[in-house]
Amino acid sequence: MEVLRPVLIKIGGRIYRKNFIREHAHQHEEEENFNTGLGDGSDEPCDAFVVEETERGYQCAMDIPSPLYKYIIGKKGETKKKLETETRTSISIPKPGVEGEIVVTGQHRNGVISAWTRIDVLVESFRKKQPFTHFLSFALNQPAVQEKFLQFKEEVLEKCSHDHGISSSLFQNPAKLHLTIGTLVLLNEQEVQKAQVLLQKCGEDLVETVTEGKPLTVEIRGVEYMNDDPAMIDVLYAKVHMKDGSNRLQLIADRLMDQFVTSGLMKKEWDGVKLHATVMNTIFRNDPGGAAEEPNNRGMSKSFKERESFDGRTILKLFENFDFGEAQLNSVSLSQRFSTDRSGYYASSGQLNFS
Repeated sequence: MEVLRPVLIKIGGRIYRKNFIREHAHQHEEEENFNTGLGDGSDEPCDAFVVEETERGYQCAMDIPSPLYKYIIGKKGETKKKLETETRTSISIPKPGVEGEIVVTGQHRNGVISAWTRIDVLVESFRKKQPFTHFLSFALNQPAVQEKFLQFKEEVLEKCSHDHGISSSLFQNPAKLHLTIGTLVLLNEQEVQKAQVLLQKCGEDLVETVTEGKPLTVEIRGVEYMNDDPAMIDVLYAKVHMKDGSNRLQLIADRLMDQFVTSGLMKKEWDGVKLHATVMNTIFRNDPGGAAEEPNNRGMSKSFKERESFDGRTILKLFENFDFGEAQLNSVSLSQRFSTDRSGYYASSGQLNFS
């Protein structure tokens, strides 16, 4: 199966196949190497964890969001027991729902590091499977844009309602029109605060040098679709451009993404941010509240195979250059998914103002 479905690795923008290599080793040799490493501190995996020496041996403590505890514990505690047995350590985990430190203690420093390395791999693996909780966005819900959007919706339903899959439930909530920069999985208040601090730092280091303290005037004109077949569309979006023809909006979006990716708060899926504002999405069909769309579909509640696509060929023909108006962008929001503030937009966990 490794030959038929090899692991793919992305390096420098290219996709490489990881060849499977079977290594043979005698069991007693593996055990001997492991024991030696535990005893004399040689072959240490990394210095990523701060290990303290105590009267009883060594210990290492780290903050892990409580929603991830269950993956470290495992079914009936089996994962935790296996980790403790194989690394000869003791792992203390707070009660479910209680934020705190997970503490690993052991007689050997390398055993503690080994346990934490494995925990770190587990946490990162399952974090990737969590649905996103927040996203960086530019709000595009200014009154004039909302009015144009409602006009677009009315005309599409009037002229294209007989096309397969088209219904009023597919349209974005006009109060939540936005441009997504990237999505984040923030599982506790500490991670939210980390994102808030980073967003402000981005303003100091990057955004102010690009905007010069002035709002960005953008044009929202024309529609395009995400997938390859216009007869089977899941996401239809409006294209967003700087009115002055510059690349400043793209520059800001890319720099914000790069900073959040570097911090580990965001995963980089593409080389640059795709500037778009979703106007129709098949995930809204069974989600009247209108969840924030996700360009790479990580964490969607339904896969594309379970979603009913719509035929957008007539829409693309009739509304290819539809004018949704202009918007003044003067802030970036750390928006909460599945939320609504007083204005009807997504509730904010932080905001960077640049004008």
